[in-house]
Amino acid sequence: MQIDILPMSFSDLTSLKKNLYEDFDNFWTLSTLESELNNPNSFYFVAKVNDEIVGFAGIWKAIDTMHIMNIVSKITKRNLGIGSKMLEYLIDFSKNQNVTSLTLEVKESNEIAIHLYEKYKFKKIGTRKNYYAENENAIIMTYYF
Repeated sequence: MQIDILPMSFSDLTSLKKNLYEDFDNFWTLSTLESELNNPNSFYFVAKVNDEIVGFAGIWKAIDTMHIMNIVSKITKRNLGIGSKMLEYLIDFSKNQNVTSLTLEVKESNEIAIHLYEKYKFKKIGTRKNYYAENENAIIMTYYF
């Protein structure tokens, strides 16, 4: 399966509009994604297979660090390597931004994501207490360049 990673455009938002909440996790809204596309420190990307959006990911730049905001695969397309491909892209993109590190938060209970990040050499560096809904903690993980 050929997965293409491209910068997210406003026309991609139109494509996502129909099924964003059914096809992806309902944590990210269309208005949030639109705001991110207008933010000069924010970079968003879509993963496409045959022109179908099967995932998206966002990253922020803050001085000499990058912060992953999200990596989301279409619910019906999970476990096909889309998340890994997007993560690899974000790591490479960050390297080209001449930053010192790449950081993210992940739900303490999301063992699949934690293992993915560890596979790509992210290190657990801390915890944010009650970061998510239902008072779930976030694990802070960082990749150092």
